Amino acid sequence: MKGKLGDILKYLILLGIAVTLLFYAFRGMDIKKIVQEILSANMFWVAVSGLISIIAFVVRAHRWNLLIEPMGYSPSLKNTTYSVLVGYLANFFVPRLGEVSRCGALSKAESIPFNKLFGTVVVERIIDVLSLLICIILAAVLEHKRLGNFFTENIFDPAISKFQKLGNSPLLLVAIIVLLLGLIIAVVYFAKKTKQKGADSKISKLIKGFIDGLRSVANLKRPALFIFQSAFIWVLYYLGVYVALFAFSFTSSLGGGAALFLLVAGGIGMSAPVQGGIGAYHLFVSQGLVLYGVLKEDGLAFATMIHGLQFILVIILGVASMFLLFSARKKTEAKSIPAKN
Repeated sequence: MKGKLGDILKYLILLGIAVTLLFYAFRGMDIKKIVQEILSANMFWVAVSGLISIIAFVVRAHRWNLLIEPMGYSPSLKNTTYSVLVGYLANFFVPRLGEVSRCGALSKAESIPFNKLFGTVVVERIIDVLSLLICIILAAVLEHKRLGNFFTENIFDPAISKFQKLGNSPLLLVAIIVLLLGLIIAVVYFAKKTKQKGADSKISKLIKGFIDGLRSVANLKRPALFIFQSAFIWVLYYLGVYVALFAFSFTSSLGGGAALFLLVAGGIGMSAPVQGGIGAYHLFVSQGLVLYGVLKEDGLAFATMIHGLQFILVIILGVASMFLLFSARKKTEAKSIPAKN
């Protein structure tokens, strides 16, 4: 009961942060103008951007299969794609739940141990972070002035302000130190418990499967394809942003450098621990466009359109994927029940 209450409280806090960021992004803006700009967008380019996103979902699913292969499992691309979409759907409601949800969905669909799948997802997340860092470096080289201003105004200055407030509040600082010490003690305690219970304990099995999943990247059967797909996923993300620029008159002439910059800004926004990057994405992308001379209202129209497109795709495809996985599982269970004479 306490665990559920804690989860609900965490969800409400993160939702509150998302709403606050969204309010901050749209504060003082002409909402009517933003809506008009979105409605006047060239839907052909919006559709092309959406199609590229769908291709990226499938490529990500196939790359996940490459990570699963070394563990001796061969899930169908169909079920893996459905599971990836279920994960994206979950992330739009509860931050970081997507990783757990997609592992759970594929585990049930293909009878693969959950802990091993979760290890592969951790590998994916590490690769995604490294890929985003590479994009940041490329953007820093191509758009160094704008990127410097962006980080200063949106990340460094707010962070310094927060640390200054923290220094002025000794009680809050003590609370954070106590929390960190408690976390360290908990990790040490569980490590000792696992060692005492031996190799057959549930915790040790969970850890072993998790490590097996992490090791999968070192035992890839098709490493060249894995590297290519890891790069191709981010090329598709870039193309999705680039073609979307042509949907509006005020962004159509910005070019490839701006698309890379917005990919970085949007990637940072989507990485924020809020439901589906809501608020953070709108704030970062619109601020990024302001650096290119785009009006704040127009920047918010672009950010809202792109984020809304992803939201609609994930809702429709995610719900359909849940239904298809559930239906397939029911059919499998029905076949496995022996017929009565």
